Amino acid sequence: MGLVYADIELINGADLVLSKNSIIGEEEIRRFPIKILVDTGSYYLCINEHIQEQLGLPFIEKRKAQLANGSIEEYDVVGPVEIKFKNRRCNVDAFVLHGDNEPLLGAIPLEDMDVLIHPLRQELIVNPEHPYAAQMKLKQKANLCASFCFA
Repeated sequence: MGLVYADIELINGADLVLSKNSIIGEEEIRRFPIKILVDTGSYYLCINEHIQEQLGLPFIEKRKAQLANGSIEEYDVVGPVEIKFKNRRCNVDAFVLHGDNEPLLGAIPLEDMDVLIHPLRQELIVNPEHPYAAQMKLKQKANLCASFCFA
């Protein structure tokens, strides 16, 4: 399978809150449309310094991450960022890659939006089993009381 790219929109999550509270206008919300590499080997959304600057995303913390070559580096984490793809959205924080490195859309936002990679078409698609809204899997532990509680 080749490389898969998706057209998404990244939005400053704090701007969305300010707009909903009528502090800024809808036109002031910082947005960044992008064709991004879909990378299931990455867990998180990774943006570069240029995108962080365009969206005005504030620093949250520093975190270490292991790269594909096995090396471990420290990165700034910024956010919140809303990701929009077709009829899906999710809110995440983002790792900031140095310089103009290629942004990555990782497994956690993919799962959160309930989207899949279509291997034949080499594209990101909305899960056909849930075409109208994302559906999450929530697992509940079995009732332990059935085994250990006595009436």
